[in-house]
Amino acid sequence: MLANQEQEQVGTRWPSPLVSVVIPMYQAERSIRKTLASVVNQRYRPLEVIIVNDGCRDKSVQEVQSFIETQSATAISFQLLNQENRGVSAARNLGMRKAKGAFIALLDADDEWLPSKLERQMAVLQANPAIDFLGTTRNGEHWKRWIFKEFQHLTPISARLLLYKTFFVTPTVLFKREILEKTGYFDEQQRYAEEGNFWIRVCKQHHCVLLNESLVITGDGKPNFGFSGLSSNLKEMEKGELRNMRLGYKLGIVGFLEYIFLVFYSLMKYIRRLVIVKLRR
Repeated sequence: MLANQEQEQVGTRWPSPLVSVVIPMYQAERSIRKTLASVVNQRYRPLEVIIVNDGCRDKSVQEVQSFIETQSATAISFQLLNQENRGVSAARNLGMRKAKGAFIALLDADDEWLPSKLERQMAVLQANPAIDFLGTTRNGEHWKRWIFKEFQHLTPISARLLLYKTFFVTPTVLFKREILEKTGYFDEQQRYAEEGNFWIRVCKQHHCVLLNESLVITGDGKPNFGFSGLSSNLKEMEKGELRNMRLGYKLGIVGFLEYIFLVFYSLMKYIRRLVIVKLRR
């Protein structure tokens, strides 16, 4: 039903700009210009781009300032906010609190959007106003099935499903700013798998959907885990995932027996990742 509605109305467009883009930045001097260029090159123009400097010690700030100077002819507003190094969750929260758009899109400082990313998502949201939170796939990914779950062009994603697999990746998501009033923000005390914590809370209370189109390039196409950044610390990532399992149980998304199964399942995935990373070397 969702897919049919979206296909019928894909030709229509909401007036731009309505989207605030929030980019946390830490030690990103080599990638931030490419990231910002991917926003400027969107066919659907955002309202503003908010870059939050999370205590960078390299030349990231200078790169951003230099890039902004070249954008005087664009109608996009740029803000560079500064904070002491408090982590990606605090940086995202600061940017989201400053956002003025009706929708918020998250992007990381080493990722990039394809030119049609916002355009495609806004078309889906216009055709399906009941959707509160919309992610896409990335790096050429396309889902047909995951265990017993079949995927369509537009597939609703529940909080329970997210406890088994995180189908939303931060740079792919676009959501109504109003959901922050009910769900709150990222947990600044959780450094690893923090996005999973936020997605679970959002999807428990709102209508969340995956657009089965690859519209984002993350990590320059590098492996999803065990390569660099926070995801390279597999042990801490696993601790974060287990914390998210406990959250699901505390929120009543799963019962005790399913929670125990989820812990076992997560530990098996962790062992598998360790083996994959070792073989990769």
